[in-house]
Amino acid sequence: MFSGSPTLKAINYALSHWAGLVRFLDDGRIDIDNNPVERSMRPIALQRKNALFAGHELGAENWAAIASLVETCKLCAINPAAYLADVLARIVTRGDGEPIDDLLPGNWVDTKAAEMTFETSVVAHAA
Repeated sequence: MFSGSPTLKAINYALSHWAGLVRFLDDGRIDIDNNPVERSMRPIALQRKNALFAGHELGAENWAAIASLVETCKLCAINPAAYLADVLARIVTRGDGEPIDDLLPGNWVDTKAAEMTFETSVVAHAA
């Protein structure tokens, strides 16, 4: 009688995943919910969805690649504009066979961080 009820399915699910559901009780660093993680991933999913309407497959692939880099920069607390400007300038001077691992957002070091402050000083003096 109750074998197919939604309540029984929910109880069985909870019991079969009990170790994962109570894991936060053993380690105080684990949040009780995963909403912060889901919120941080939402912009990436939205960009991927928006790329479907880019008009051309190659354009969508390029858009998805750039959007992924921008969102990864945000997750790594990197200014996406500074990252893209620096990386594009470095790519021009590199040879075809040189590795690019140091240009990935997780490995990138901003060599021009001090130069990026000129924009705010120009705006402040213009006002």
